[in-house]
Amino acid sequence: VHIVEAGGGLVQPGGSLRLSCAASGLTFSSYVMRWHRQRLGKERELVATITSAGGLTTYKDSVKGRFTISRDNTKNTVYLQMNSLNPEDTAVYYCNPINPINGRNYWGQGTQVTVSS
Repeated sequence: VHIVEAGGGLVQPGGSLRLSCAASGLTFSSYVMRWHRQRLGKERELVATITSAGGLTTYKDSVKGRFTISRDNTKNTVYLQMNSLNPEDTAVYYCNPINPINGRNYWGQGTQVTVSS
């Protein structure tokens, strides 16, 4: 299984970024997809989840209304659109496919998002 996140970078407060995560070596359309983040000195936290067919999404309270998770099963890719970014969103963001049947899951290398003026 190969997970590759992309789209991170440096952005000013109030700005936007779109992260992507391409997954291969698994039946992508069968997996629930999650985005997590880990801020410096903090534990990794779940940010957003999307079901295998994309019909249901959930978000961490602090990102509701600002972040949108989506997926394209034809491209084996999940996205995280992040708007109205603030410095507290600075973190390494990780993609995490999880098999809803057996719980098997995988991690990418992460992509750094830095929100700073």
